[in-house]
Amino acid sequence: MIDDDTRYRAVDSRDARFDGVFFTAVRTTGIYCRPSCPAVTPKRVNCTFFPTAAAAQGAGYRACRRCRPDSVPGSPEWNHRADLVGRAMRLIGDGVVDREGVAGLADRLGYSSRQLQRQLTAELGAGPLALARAQRAQTARLLLQTTELPVTEIAFAAGFASVRQFNDTVREVYDRTPSGLRAEVASGRRDTVRAGTISLRLAYRGALDSDHLLDFLALRAVPGVEEVVPYGQPDAQNGAQTGGQTGTPAVAQPGMRSGSRPGVRTYRRTLALPYGHAVAEVDGLGPGTDPLRGWLDCRLRLTDLRDLTTAVYRLRALFDLDADPDAVDGRLGADPVLGALVRARPGVRSPGHVDPHELAARAVLGQQVSVAAARTLAGRLADRYGVPLAEPSGGLRVLFPSAAALAGAEAADLAMPQSRRRAFTGLCAALADGTVRLDGGVDREQAAATLLALPGIGPWTVGYLRMRALADPDVFLPGDAGVRHGLLRLGQPGDPKAAGAAWAPWRSYAVHRLWTAASADSAEQGPQQQTTSNSVKDDQA
Repeated sequence: MIDDDTRYRAVDSRDARFDGVFFTAVRTTGIYCRPSCPAVTPKRVNCTFFPTAAAAQGAGYRACRRCRPDSVPGSPEWNHRADLVGRAMRLIGDGVVDREGVAGLADRLGYSSRQLQRQLTAELGAGPLALARAQRAQTARLLLQTTELPVTEIAFAAGFASVRQFNDTVREVYDRTPSGLRAEVASGRRDTVRAGTISLRLAYRGALDSDHLLDFLALRAVPGVEEVVPYGQPDAQNGAQTGGQTGTPAVAQPGMRSGSRPGVRTYRRTLALPYGHAVAEVDGLGPGTDPLRGWLDCRLRLTDLRDLTTAVYRLRALFDLDADPDAVDGRLGADPVLGALVRARPGVRSPGHVDPHELAARAVLGQQVSVAAARTLAGRLADRYGVPLAEPSGGLRVLFPSAAALAGAEAADLAMPQSRRRAFTGLCAALADGTVRLDGGVDREQAAATLLALPGIGPWTVGYLRMRALADPDVFLPGDAGVRHGLLRLGQPGDPKAAGAAWAPWRSYAVHRLWTAASADSAEQGPQQQTTSNSVKDDQA
């Protein structure tokens, strides 16, 4: 917790580390800003601090047009907290209020709508509707300024119930009409393709080691579902290229993309979303790029624009972009075991996932086999039970199968021991019927207990799912082979549990540091060892 004097010092020094953690409202101007706003620092007596943009808007302040406080990273607090407020913020970010209303949100959390309203308002200064409204306004601004879509379509795509509500909200939040907000960006920089690709920047705070993220995702990429490719690699289907001009707010449909950035890699994958599906691309930073740049370039090709907010939220979770690397690296960097690794590679993140059900299925597929073998099997299941794209995009051709589809998979398609096959289909059935929930609104301890009660699901699988599906920053995997190998490489041959205790509350990040150390060790030993460095997992199946 930080007090108002500390907040003001952050504003006075334009400290970007606090962007998204709080917002500064200025009484004399009637606007609210991010802490790093480049405008003249207001007097302390004129400043009021709010934990969310929604709270500032509810108090009558409008967003600063210079620093765009609606485009900051999310607060790391809401992603990692396990209490009601943290769980609610994760579900609101995923668009649950827009799809199911406040009653649906409350039902998922196990509280009444009144209790939920009271707790969120007490802590955040805004209730669930206000928080969702602020999110809709941000989505509306993005669509207005990056596409040529008609205003009416944008209103409903952003989640508003009516055009009137949309107009009123945009005027209140941005002090501009929708047409005035659109006019701030030259028409030549907007996407003229109605069903084309939307380009945006995924903001982050602190340093970011994108090479670690892309290495991690590339090693586990399921063929047909995801891939990591060089920026500008030709599309095998139509000769298009991945990527676009850095900083442009929009990119046209496939076949119109161009450009080359040597050494830059792009992560691409298909996304199954509530209203449709998408193909997403996120570019790494590349050699020579400042890790403190503050954003990753992203492109989304959506079949239904109503999924934009959800798609962005899930990609942010996948890349762990709302983390506070200064807090994590400050703690782990002071440790005698991990300190040198942290100093050599600051900004290592703990990747989440875009679909917890997909991650759960893949975790069981990976039990007692190498990462490469698990990836191959997952690709075969995706081709057999996934939904094909209407038109393949490069190496992407299918959506990962739903839990229900995998629960009914034929035994001949599951090349694994019978006991693990039962564990796999049992978990998928439990996910499909709701016996097990892994969305952002679940209680982590309850979810872990439910998972452990399933046959063939042991501590490694549960810990891995807590770390990636439930965004728990403090998970340690003492039985993991990669963790043990990493500790040995760092000269720590003793009990992994004892070593891990010193790294709380950021043990998930410590696991990634150890995996990186183990991967370096495996690379020196040869490719065969490298493919199996993290392969020891639950054997309860």
